[in-house]
Parts: sequence; C-alpha cells; structure tokens
Amino acid sequence: MQRIIPIASDHGGYALKEELRKRLESTGLIVKDFGTFSEASVDYPDYIHPLASAVNDGEYSLGIILCGSGNGAQMTANKYSKVRAALCWDVEQTMLTRQHNNANILSLPGRFLDAETAWEMVKVFLSTPFEGGRHQQRIDKISQYTKID
Repeated sequence: MQRIIPIASDHGGYALKEELRKRLESTGLIVKDFGTFSEASVDYPDYIHPLASAVNDGEYSLGIILCGSGNGAQMTANKYSKVRAALCWDVEQTMLTRQHNNANILSLPGRFLDAETAWEMVKVFLSTPFEGGRHQQRIDKISQYTKID
C-alpha cells in the first residue's frame, strides 16, 4: 500500500504547499490536499481543522500544515488530544521533534522558508523515527493535566 500524506495551508502557505505537494508526489507518495487551492485570502482554521481531525482519528499517521508564520496552523492543530503539531524552522529542529516529541504534524512558516529547506525538513520529518524510552513518559504527561480555572 502506498503511503498517503495529508497537507493543508492557508493563503500564506499556499505557494510552498504546492511546491511540497509536487515534490511529494514525484517520490511516489499520494498526497491528500485539504486546501487551500489558491492565494486568495482564507481563514487557516478552515483548512487545518479537517487535517488535524483526520490525524487525531488515526486516518493518517503524519501530516504537514502551513500558514504564513506556521503559528496559527500549529495552534489550531494542537487543539486535538492526539495531535502533536510542531512548528519547525530548520532540519535539526524537525529531526528532534520526531525523535523526542513524536510529532505527528509538521507546521511550516510558509512566508519564511525557501523551498529547498522546507523540502529537506519534510524528508526528515517523514523518515525520522521516534526514539521512545524516556521521551514516551514525557509525551504521556502532555495530556495528563487539565486546565484549572
């Protein structure tokens, strides 16, 4: 079975999303594009929520999201209890967030990364395994606490 990678962005991440989508497809991966489908101004939650929900529900194991800064997309995705979306700016950070945090969604700042750097980050994100061990006990604590008003 071929691996399916979901991807979503707002208008600020659209151009980079399109470049990454093409590169992913050129490697033989199937890409599920949740949109947006142009550079027209849109609200990032409208595109990030469906992808994050699908990862949360186990439909996809990993996903990629983009917005102008990567922050809004990451904040939206992290509303889901089984999502660990990581905003990354370089390859080393991307590798560590997979190894130590078992991030399942990569959030990229579409207005701040060049295509080559973003592509290297995506390749590392999709190929780096989680180390487990002491890192798993830390991840288990993320959802352990409830908000106190």
